[in-house]
Amino acid sequence: MIDKAFRPEQARLVADAFARHGVEYLFIGKGGAILLGYPGATQDVDVFPRRSEENGRRIVAALLELGFSLSAADRTDIIQGKDFVQIGNGPFDIDLVFAPDGIESFDKALRRAERIENFPVMALRDIIASKRAAGRKRDLAEMDLLEEFLRVYDASKGDRGN
Repeated sequence: MIDKAFRPEQARLVADAFARHGVEYLFIGKGGAILLGYPGATQDVDVFPRRSEENGRRIVAALLELGFSLSAADRTDIIQGKDFVQIGNGPFDIDLVFAPDGIESFDKALRRAERIENFPVMALRDIIASKRAAGRKRDLAEMDLLEEFLRVYDASKGDRGN
């Protein structure tokens, strides 16, 4: 069985390919929290791309470059910015979340985002808000740990109040 757990090198591959193709996006979800230093594990890379046909075309090109096999339906869903597109037929799993729960707009999330190395990452407060809004048991079970990490993270940054 192939281990498809999230690793930072997968995020680097995505970041590099997306940069080459000019994709506008943010890392989100638990993977985003991990990039900010959260000590956890997840099974996939979650990204919040800007919803536009041009950005969708860029995403398709970047994913093909990375070795993902995209069906015609996958390509259409990505280009049209379907709310949630899950891609599992590649070197790792990636979820494209064009409409994350609890997040008003890409532009507002982008203004609050952080850049960690080459990684554009949704603000930790937004990651937590999105997980809370989604209401999935696995997310809610970890909410106390994420909120404690937020307190530590803010303290280490001088509590800029992201």
